[in-house]
Amino acid sequence: MARTYIITGAGSGIGKKTAEILRERGETVVGVDLRGTDVGGDLGTPEGRQKAVQDSLAAAGGKVDAVIACAGISHPIPATAAINYFGMTEFLEGLRPVLAESDAPRAALVSSMSSLQPQFTPLTEALLSNDEAKALEIAAQLAEDPRGGSMIYSSSKRAISRWVRAQSVTPEWAGVGIPLNAVGPGIVTTPMTADLLSNEQGVKMVDSVVPMPLNYHQPPESIANLLIWLTSVENTHCAGQTIYCDGGADVVLRGEDAWSWADERVLEYFSKLG
Repeated sequence: MARTYIITGAGSGIGKKTAEILRERGETVVGVDLRGTDVGGDLGTPEGRQKAVQDSLAAAGGKVDAVIACAGISHPIPATAAINYFGMTEFLEGLRPVLAESDAPRAALVSSMSSLQPQFTPLTEALLSNDEAKALEIAAQLAEDPRGGSMIYSSSKRAISRWVRAQSVTPEWAGVGIPLNAVGPGIVTTPMTADLLSNEQGVKMVDSVVPMPLNYHQPPESIANLLIWLTSVENTHCAGQTIYCDGGADVVLRGEDAWSWADERVLEYFSKLG
């Protein structure tokens, strides 16, 4: 039996490719974007998010099996924080009660390997505190400087990955059987990256920040297929993860750092033993 998916950012890039693959498989898809999809919605404002939730539910006939949040921008402006964080969290929370009624509810969203890069902690914390006014104020200050502006995007992605990790095991998500996860892409060849990759200087800059030894820059279907698996019936126990599908960039940049937290706890334990 076909499953019903609601996908934000379905007008281009990863969201569009995800919707195309699912439709080809016979699934029912309701796409949400500013234009060119089933539901027009501005996820950059609280009012726009609320309307997008209501309109997408109406278009889906009141039944949702999976939500895939792909909508996002990377400009050094405050709207990046609003769309990339609140445009995902509030949209997902708005759909969660109906989603929970599915026999196999699933949710996944697009983060980024930029969540591992330098970020501005005050902005990240304002996002996680759900203080949109403060977050936009901080982002506006960062946008005044090119170096600070670049951290709006990375901060929004750090915050969304932390939100996924924190919320995934709560009664509202895991407690009602909804696996909640994210995917962290590397450099995906979409309209978002077209300008950066259009010249040699841009390519060199991107590759210095996001080294991808496995198969280099990736097509959107590499992310779409992972999002589809995370929201499939087959995924029963993967929860709270940001899976870095980035051609190995995470490994190149962090090495074995993924385990250091556990080593530090062992040292602390033995120090207490004297």
